[in-house]
Amino acid sequence: MAAKLVYITAGSEDEARRIARGLVERRLAACANVIPRIRSFYRWDGRLCEDDEAVVIAKTTDALAERLVAAVKELHSYEVPAVLVLDVERGYPPFLEWLAGEVRP
Repeated sequence: MAAKLVYITAGSEDEARRIARGLVERRLAACANVIPRIRSFYRWDGRLCEDDEAVVIAKTTDALAERLVAAVKELHSYEVPAVLVLDVERGYPPFLEWLAGEVRP
């Protein structure tokens, strides 16, 4: 089983919590952590922006990563949400087994 971490930014802590809960409820993620406040700098529509955001880090499997990304797009308020799927090279085997048992294809 190949584990994945999915990094997602959201416009607020409330939105991040809603996304995290939705992913776990749908069993697309075994677990999702919310980091309530980050400061983001980026370009959008040709101008430099600076905003407060929140981060969701979801744990899933390779088999469910694309479905999770699609669910984020559905749950998210942004036109182009930041969603990055990252490979997990290694992990604590009992945790990886638990992760695999908590998600559903």
